[in-house]
Amino acid sequence: MTSRGRNIVLAVSFPVMIFAVVGGFMGRTLSARQDSYQYLRIFEDVVTLILNNYVEEPNVDEVMHGAMHGLADGLDPDSAFLSVEQTRAWDQKPPPVATAGTGLDLTRQYYLRVIAARDGSPAATAGLRPGDYIRAIDGQSTRDVSVVAGSKLLQGTPGSRVRLTVLRGNAAEPRDIEITREVLAAVPVRSRMASPGTGYVRVAEFAAESAQQLRSEIVNLGKSGATRLVIDLRGTAFGDVDAGVAAARLFIASGTLAYRQERGQEKQAIASAADASGIITWPVALLTDLGTSGPAELFAASLKDNKRASLVGERTLGRAGRQKLVRLPNGSALLLTHVTYLTPTGAVIHEKGVTPDVVVEQPDFDFGSAPPTEDATLQKAIEQLASLAKAA
Repeated sequence: MTSRGRNIVLAVSFPVMIFAVVGGFMGRTLSARQDSYQYLRIFEDVVTLILNNYVEEPNVDEVMHGAMHGLADGLDPDSAFLSVEQTRAWDQKPPPVATAGTGLDLTRQYYLRVIAARDGSPAATAGLRPGDYIRAIDGQSTRDVSVVAGSKLLQGTPGSRVRLTVLRGNAAEPRDIEITREVLAAVPVRSRMASPGTGYVRVAEFAAESAQQLRSEIVNLGKSGATRLVIDLRGTAFGDVDAGVAAARLFIASGTLAYRQERGQEKQAIASAADASGIITWPVALLTDLGTSGPAELFAASLKDNKRASLVGERTLGRAGRQKLVRLPNGSALLLTHVTYLTPTGAVIHEKGVTPDVVVEQPDFDFGSAPPTEDATLQKAIEQLASLAKAA
């Protein structure tokens, strides 16, 4: 290796070594460390081969950024390598003009993929659904764009427009959609009577006030004659884990709601609290789909495993973790998932999801087509609750 090549390898290998240490690639045992060092030696060989044999003079910065993005992609969709510029943007205070968005929550699967579109948001109005692929944002391919970077691209000033290239299902060609960014307000809990004796509550996000709103809506449904409840969590991917746990406490008088797990530590039980716990005793069915994510998954798993609700619909996404920012010496950073949550029975939610008791697939329909007028998932939940009432 030439002196120049060795210097470059040393310079670019350092952040990767830090990545390996922080991300946990360096095991605790000697054999695990040896395996990690073996991969670092292979990495050095790959860099050397590229520098000395590639047909053109390589851009080392681009090569290394690609390598570190690849390392993060091998973890989970919520972990990411942030460049120096992205880290600076992360640290910036909110601009004086309110930041607007589209209402999309994203994950990664080859390209950026829609988890959910917030109720009433520009994305929901445009017809975007869980599972849609965002192939490009304003003409920029999302093939190598992290969730963090993609979410940033969707933000802008109120009234500005963004063009999304979207692919749905088995469509042969993607479709371009222009969306006007808006300042997104919190979505309140809403309710109505779904059938005689059955109340319906839509929880679109788990915000700090959602548990109290949920309680109030259920009280109102009781005044209208409801004695059983359907809670719609389809496309509910927004909010905070703690808010989802707080809502679960309304239905569970005692016991474990979930577990919090960090690497190398004993799992910590999240228990029901004394005040306001278990005050809602009605039979409950929860509607779930691939867009049910994060705090909604903890809420669903808590009620399911404590025998307080049955799940009707599709398996949830499997996105139940917290991330932390780890800064690297050159100003870049890693966003790493460092906490995951388990169900009350100890099952992993992150990247696994929660399986429904009654499977009802969500209907597929093309852009521009009206969704089905009949909600088969809701109807199935109503029928199930009615049958339980007859059997009681």
